[in-house]
Amino acid sequence: MANTTPDTAAHPRFADALRELGLDVEVRRFPDATRTAAEAAAAIGCELSQIVKSLVFEADGQPVVVLLDGASRVDVELVRHELGAERVRRANAALVRETTGYAIGGVPPFGHRTRTRVLADRRLLDHATVWAAAGTPHTVFPLDPPTLIAHAEATLVDVRERPA
Repeated sequence: MANTTPDTAAHPRFADALRELGLDVEVRRFPDATRTAAEAAAAIGCELSQIVKSLVFEADGQPVVVLLDGASRVDVELVRHELGAERVRRANAALVRETTGYAIGGVPPFGHRTRTRVLADRRLLDHATVWAAAGTPHTVFPLDPPTLIAHAEATLVDVRERPA
């Protein structure tokens, strides 16, 4: 696992976002894709819950990004309630790319193509450091959750599924 600078490892759009925000983070590139949270956690050597999943949903036709820890699943009903929406569903790959500028598996928590509403699940605050995609399925970066949530301009919510 080689560490490289943000300019060469992160997706160019995301590298630009990091520069614009004045964030100097270590972007790690992996030889194999880390498309799933479990793959990313194994590659990094961290807990699954330290991985930030950036998931795109469609709420009444409008995209919304949900930031969630890698060990959890989104409760779509809680997202619907939070947004006051009639209908919420997972966005298809085309909408994800159109909205964020990135492919599924590489969507970062901020630095998206279009300004989109972002919800961050409160459980992300359980860790000192979390890891998120840096714009490609091969790259991740660490950040403290409050800073990540602030740069994503996310609303802190409880939208993860609870165990039955």
